[in-house]
Amino acid sequence: MVDGINNHTRFIVDLRRHMWMSGIEVELRRLIWQIAVVGKYISAKIHESNRKLAGFKNVYGEDQLALDRISDDILKNMLRNSGFVREYASEEQEDIITIGQGQEQYIVTADPVDGSSLVDTNLAIGTIIGIHRNSIFDCGKNSMVAALYITYGPLITMIYSAGKGVHEFVLDREGEYVLSEENIRLNERGSIFSPGGLRKDWTDSHHRYIDKLEADGYKLRYSGGFVPDINQVIIKRGGLFTYPALKKSPQGKLRLLFELQPMAFIVEQAGGMATDGKDDILSLKVNSVNQRSPIYIGSRTEVTMAREFLSQ
Repeated sequence: MVDGINNHTRFIVDLRRHMWMSGIEVELRRLIWQIAVVGKYISAKIHESNRKLAGFKNVYGEDQLALDRISDDILKNMLRNSGFVREYASEEQEDIITIGQGQEQYIVTADPVDGSSLVDTNLAIGTIIGIHRNSIFDCGKNSMVAALYITYGPLITMIYSAGKGVHEFVLDREGEYVLSEENIRLNERGSIFSPGGLRKDWTDSHHRYIDKLEADGYKLRYSGGFVPDINQVIIKRGGLFTYPALKKSPQGKLRLLFELQPMAFIVEQAGGMATDGKDDILSLKVNSVNQRSPIYIGSRTEVTMAREFLSQ
């Protein structure tokens, strides 16, 4: 709780006031607010998108929507003009880009539109951001100072953490991000699970783990979008998302820098855990911008159970 503010308060608290009251340093809170504002522009682009492919592949060989490229440009240009960011790494770029003068404090990583392949189905998609103070070629525990994600669904919501808890904001009709829930904490155990990858490609140990969750009555909740599935685990106060090591892809599918580190930072701040099946996600050293990793993320009970099954 921040100075007597709780989820039942009659007073509206916007994002900037909440960060100020939380004691977040001034440059970091200004940066988070500027990124949140970019979410409004990306949302507008989603609504006006013609859903046509841009006609080329991104650096990972996937079909790249025009929306991805436009959103990346919007975010990159905002950060370039922010005065707080010296380097930018995006899932849509081949490598880290120097965008500052060299003395700025922060490095930003981004998946500007996570789940863009779902745009034509009208499912929720999102933006994932990690904020680092040191080189990103380190482990997240040493470099990350904040993370956030924005969900573009029936409502536009943003969940962020700057190391002082996990807080949800909703974009209201006046264009302000207003506090919805603060200090979100996951239960020790959840009741939902979101398993990625084709069942036929799962390893035997992962297969046994999923069978155990099913036998224990966990409810299957999987949209195919990383942001909405993680958001569901957080808002429902527990459960598990996993995209495991596959027989032909032992490093899984999701990218450590752009997707897994930011979500692990947030989930750990909410009392949960995130692991590759052996080591904590935030303890993994980043060796390249396109590095991938398996992921088990959510409540402590489910993630601990995953480690036990995978060690057998």
